[in-house]
Amino acid sequence: MTATQVPTREIPYILAITETIAQLMREDERVFLAGEDVGRYGGVFGTTRGLIDEFGERRVVDTPISEAGLLGLGVGAAATGLRPLIEIMFMDFVPIALDQLANQAAKMKYMFGGTATLPLTVRTMAGAGMSMAAQHSQSLEAWLCHVPGLKVVMPSGPYEVKGLLAAAVRDDNPVVVVENKLSLGHTAPVPEELFEIPLGTAHVVRTGADCTVVAMGRMVSEAVEAAGILAAEGVEIEIVDPRTLSPLDLPTIVESVTRTNRAVIVHEAVRFGGFGGEIAAQIQEHAFDHLDAPIARIGAPFSPVPFSPALEQHYVPNAALIVETVRNVLGRVA
Repeated sequence: MTATQVPTREIPYILAITETIAQLMREDERVFLAGEDVGRYGGVFGTTRGLIDEFGERRVVDTPISEAGLLGLGVGAAATGLRPLIEIMFMDFVPIALDQLANQAAKMKYMFGGTATLPLTVRTMAGAGMSMAAQHSQSLEAWLCHVPGLKVVMPSGPYEVKGLLAAAVRDDNPVVVVENKLSLGHTAPVPEELFEIPLGTAHVVRTGADCTVVAMGRMVSEAVEAAGILAAEGVEIEIVDPRTLSPLDLPTIVESVTRTNRAVIVHEAVRFGGFGGEIAAQIQEHAFDHLDAPIARIGAPFSPVPFSPALEQHYVPNAALIVETVRNVLGRVA
């Protein structure tokens, strides 16, 4: 290694979360963490392990099992000058606190004529693939994207979760960070210092000329795997990671589609009513004349997530399905 080369460390998604929270809490004493089992237990997925040892029980708060109370705590703390980081351990439990999130946090700034500040960050874990069954495996991001006043981000990897989480906690508006269970062990290069990925900015993960694949959250990794398979066939796909769903970086997506002339949208959530439908509609409105084939959408079947590992394997979209869909789109010329 030469003197000009900087060693690149790689850490897993789970450690990127823990490191970022600690750095944010050291940076600003107004930041505190609250949630069920986030303290001594270290979080149900281990993402907050060790934080209570450094910051104590006043800033790492174990709460009762009440998502409504927990989000109410967050809204009140944010409105009075703190910067709460609230953990809802499973996204399936967000609906229990939807009134606090959708009717209070999201609307308070608007209803107070812009004078209220709500620096509230909600972390929650979504996704299937761990045999946690129908009540602990859902991806409900489309629900939240439908609420004006909420920002919604979906980190696809360790680098993204650090940069987006930092941006979310520093933002003066309510932000929901949708993490993914199966991504926790995924490892990638991540800077040690704190940094931000601006909210509302997409990332072109891979360039290609034949088809744009807009992939959300963990599906970015599946799209990258699919790209390798398709490249061996002479097909080069361009992969766009929105990173933030609301606000959506539509110009980056549209620019990509105007060059590739085809689009496939993939998310882990149920296909019917999923956020992919919004992206497809936006592409149709802004890039219709550039499309050489119908826009394709990939999502989970319209069914609760099965507990059976064999059934769950067929339920969750994967690289093979992306490959099949891209092949189909390339064969359907408008």
